Amino acid sequence: MEVNLGLALMAFIPILFTIVIMTAFNWPAKKALPVAWLLSILIAYFTWSMDFHHILGYSLFGVLKALDVLIIIFGAILILNTLKLSGGMATINNGFLNITEDKRIQAVIIGWMFGAMIEGAAGFGTPAALAGPLLVGLGFPPLAAAMVALIFNSTPVSFGAVGTPVFGAMSTLAGNLPKDPAIVEGFKLSLAQWTAIGHSVVGIFIPLLALCMLTKFFGKERSIKPALEAAPFAIFAGIVFIVPYILIATLLGPELPSLVGGLIGLPIIIIAAKKGFLVPKKAWHFADKSEWEEDWKAVVDTGELGQSTMSLVKAWSPYILIAIILIVTRIPELGLKSFLASQTISIKNILGLEGLNYGLPYLYLPGTVPFILVAVVTHLIHGMNITEIKTAWKTSFKQILGPAFALFFGVAMVQLMLKSGTNSAGLESMMTTMAKGVAYISGSAYVFVSPFIGVLGAFISGSNTVSNILFASLQFETAKILNMSTLLIVALQVIGGAVGNMVCVNNVVAACATVGTPGVEGKIIRRNAIPMFIMAMAIASVFALLIYNGVNPFPIGK
Repeated sequence: MEVNLGLALMAFIPILFTIVIMTAFNWPAKKALPVAWLLSILIAYFTWSMDFHHILGYSLFGVLKALDVLIIIFGAILILNTLKLSGGMATINNGFLNITEDKRIQAVIIGWMFGAMIEGAAGFGTPAALAGPLLVGLGFPPLAAAMVALIFNSTPVSFGAVGTPVFGAMSTLAGNLPKDPAIVEGFKLSLAQWTAIGHSVVGIFIPLLALCMLTKFFGKERSIKPALEAAPFAIFAGIVFIVPYILIATLLGPELPSLVGGLIGLPIIIIAAKKGFLVPKKAWHFADKSEWEEDWKAVVDTGELGQSTMSLVKAWSPYILIAIILIVTRIPELGLKSFLASQTISIKNILGLEGLNYGLPYLYLPGTVPFILVAVVTHLIHGMNITEIKTAWKTSFKQILGPAFALFFGVAMVQLMLKSGTNSAGLESMMTTMAKGVAYISGSAYVFVSPFIGVLGAFISGSNTVSNILFASLQFETAKILNMSTLLIVALQVIGGAVGNMVCVNNVVAACATVGTPGVEGKIIRRNAIPMFIMAMAIASVFALLIYNGVNPFPIGK
């Protein structure tokens, strides 16, 4: 494997700048990402010998790609504002209070299990965007809601959007695997199984880990002790999700583990909480709002929850509709997926660059179908007047402005780095150069580095799927060179991409936007790096024991 460490270091500069300036100096994403984009331009021009025409073209392509994420964020915010103004959120709030007043248990039900179900159906960072506002409605500090929603949304991600991340990995491995369809299918099924097994090493403990972060940083006690008191329920919730998750991955493949795990687990833990099963006898609450630190609070007015006499079924109807529509439109066998995905607004040959095409799948994005669609239907179901409807839309557009600016520059930088292989110097892309540099330096310890390459891909691109498309082939070939199991190393890539979702800039910006706390992205990334590192190292350690003892579940290409 030919590696230029100097070039790898140069490629890493925009990423390093983003991490340091946001986490150490608390720069908001809307300030940090434009500067990082400018740095990537300078490196692309002076080091990678790219011409300005291509630099501008790929940057513009990135701006267009950001629309995909922004539509999802807008749709999630619109749902939230609609429910607040209709009185639905107040009813949902009261409904959860009737299940349990304990904020720890509420966090597990909404963030872990409801979020897993939504992730399994939709992906695209929608769980955090939906779960965060629900938690805020229940009295969580907005910053805390965004943080834990992102932590919870880790284990389910590898099988999010009906298995899209695994299919993304398989698409890029087409050139690495033999052309035998039976081998390809076998590798896919084994990849799903071992990805699920890897996640399960810590997946059972993710609810507890999230609660530890919640009580340590936002509890009156500033201690993990209240989280440990809820450990029996948290671990029970982990088991209830993980058991069907592994079984489905092993028996059926990558499409349904997260979706089915959430669908089975959600009613079980709601019933358990309602009956007090494994629930701490003393309910835990946050301190009074007057005692909250300033950056815990929403800086964008997201409205107050009013009183409501609406029925619980009516209040929940938007989320029920969202879940049904997501399931119906994401399972290929039902026939709607291919139709919706084919409906695109296309721009061909951007800035005259041959093959640089953008397509907006306006009906397949969760932001439109179901989010915006359901919001419009909710206007009717909840009997909202014109003033309330106008306010919901106006407030939502206002909330999206800050994240839009950040994401335009962030995604522009990513696309430039991804496509920087188009240059006159004959160099590989910045992204590939970085990953190869890391692989070269790590040597026999590569098994501990492999998940962090997945994390890097997700951090930059905002997507486990994109991370897998970028690096699955590299991981496969590196495993061959180092005489390691190609299957287990690729599984670590998929797992790393999922774990990286809790710190990736796009998702953090989206989560902060939906709870009204733009500008504190660096603080969330810094804190969520703790569970991210714990998860990645724990899973890597288990796989290292297997790999160093010669275990290779799918002996191919070794």
